[in-house]
Amino acid sequence: QVQLVESGGGLVQAGGSLRLSCVASGRTFSSRGMGWFRQAPGTEREFVVAISWSGGRTTYADSVKGRFTISRDNAKNTVYLQMNSLKPEDTAVYYCAATKDIYSSGSSYYRDLGSYNYWGQGTQVTVSS
Repeated sequence: QVQLVESGGGLVQAGGSLRLSCVASGRTFSSRGMGWFRQAPGTEREFVVAISWSGGRTTYADSVKGRFTISRDNAKNTVYLQMNSLKPEDTAVYYCAATKDIYSSGSSYYRDLGSYNYWGQGTQVTVSS
């Protein structure tokens, strides 16, 4: 089992930055891909970014490419999401997730919400204009 706890959300002005963290429990963190998803009110949960179990590969949604950066520290069982140049449309609850398969690969796999079965409780990010 993997338990995930996000932190780092908050209120920021447009153009500002936030860094989200997600700490995982369990011994399989380093063998699982990790993703960040977000959900705004009245919308479906959408893919933001993911990183492979080794940290060697990342894949980003077009809407955040060049502004967001994902990284992981397997020694600390933590994945990070650095968000720069934030826009009001980035406002959402952000969730981190761990893949159900270990040693998975492929950007299409990581972009699929169905590839994840471990989810955090979410952290609110609000960007004011």
